[in-house]
Amino acid sequence: MNALSTEEIRQRIDALGPWFHNLNLHGVPTAPSHYLGDYPQVKWRRFSDVVPKSLTGKTVLDIGCNAGFYAMEMKRRGADRVLGLDSRDEYLAQARFAAEVNDLDIEFRNLSVYEVGTLRERFDLVIFMGVLYHLRHPLLALDLIYEHVARDLMLFQSMQRGSDRTGKFDQDYDFWSTDQFDSDEFPKMHFIEHRYADDPTNWWIPNRSCTEAMLRSAGFAIAAHPESEVYLCRRCKRPYPDEAYLVRRGEA
Repeated sequence: MNALSTEEIRQRIDALGPWFHNLNLHGVPTAPSHYLGDYPQVKWRRFSDVVPKSLTGKTVLDIGCNAGFYAMEMKRRGADRVLGLDSRDEYLAQARFAAEVNDLDIEFRNLSVYEVGTLRERFDLVIFMGVLYHLRHPLLALDLIYEHVARDLMLFQSMQRGSDRTGKFDQDYDFWSTDQFDSDEFPKMHFIEHRYADDPTNWWIPNRSCTEAMLRSAGFAIAAHPESEVYLCRRCKRPYPDEAYLVRRGEA
């Protein structure tokens, strides 16, 4: 695109707002008053070292890309192809504009995590950050990522509430054994019937133990945990027979 002046960039930012990602577009911030500060840059600094410094020859899928912060970071690391997905057109418009201003060749599509099977393509790195707790069917989303688009690495993040400790639990319990459910460390998800942080799309918020158990259950081995909510995972063999992941006819 033709170079825009600072004032033209500011006008486009205002027209495309409000922004959740605070991006620096040639010196113009998109969300300078963000309640989390310089977000997501401030978070990215805490775990950026676990992502390969060079992604040359690699493909990246950013699910729930919002305004494209992580997609652009991956392109800056040399990824051959970066595809960002979001289900909200206003975020995609922001992402496309930001990528154009930064002269980064990134593709953006309107697609939800439940539709990733339609891509018919696997990616070397899947980014799935800040999405899980907005889903009514979070474990289904992880299963779909595993089944259809993850080839190797997944960078994952979820808001977590409850205990940040993990415990050791048996792999099976007698039907009449219930004490384990009273443990704060037992994998648990908090269901939000109405709103949390004034957001009606916050549905399920796991504790740390639940986050890690869900990742393992879906077939992702935790390779690094650099930040309290962030995990770098590798796709591995699923821990259960394939039929355990499907509801058989007549059982629903």
